Amino acid sequence: AGAKYRNPSAADLKIVAFDYIVLADYADADKWLTKMLEWAPNDSDGWYNLGRTKYNENRFAEAISAFQQCLKLDPRNVKANDNLGLSFAGLGRNEEAAAAYQQAITWQEQSVAKNSRPYIDLGSLLIDENRPKEAVTLLLQAIEIDPRDSKTHELLGKAYSRLEEFPKAQVELEKAIELSPQTPNLHCMLAPVYRKQSLAEKAKGEYDRCAALTGSRSTPQTP
Repeated sequence: AGAKYRNPSAADLKIVAFDYIVLADYADADKWLTKMLEWAPNDSDGWYNLGRTKYNENRFAEAISAFQQCLKLDPRNVKANDNLGLSFAGLGRNEEAAAAYQQAITWQEQSVAKNSRPYIDLGSLLIDENRPKEAVTLLLQAIEIDPRDSKTHELLGKAYSRLEEFPKAQVELEKAIELSPQTPNLHCMLAPVYRKQSLAEKAKGEYDRCAALTGSRSTPQTP
């Protein structure tokens, strides 16, 4: 309401943009962040959030530019470099993505409080490139940093499955389900791992849970 009585500041525009981000209205968030950065071009956090917004709009080349601008203003920003990697991956530029993830990992080597995301994202990329053994090393490091991240346990389960280490895959996927029980694909992933170990009843139970959860998600919920 204050904007009616005075010209809005860059900070005001940033607040508006963040409200749109919370609502997942990325087109409007993009508009307000872009305007804000015209007024405050040295706001590294603004560039980071513009990059995230562009990424969520699948505008990966523009996201790369925004994250690079953030890194010029705030070198060694781990989150920005990790998201730079995600944006390269969005364009299929996997070598550059891997380099960005690795750089974000290297920057954290001496840090006490680490961010697990670069380890997770590089691990996921390595699985996609059929390099599960290398992925396992990174994902175990990610779990040391954040043991309660369901996605990390899911990816580690996937990597162990590729290596045909089914008991280990079972442990990780069961942990992922414990942390995120309503995620259908986790049950679908665990079922064949049980089947490979001749646990037919358990496999059927997971297939049934997967089907039930998928069915429950098919009808959009009323806001």
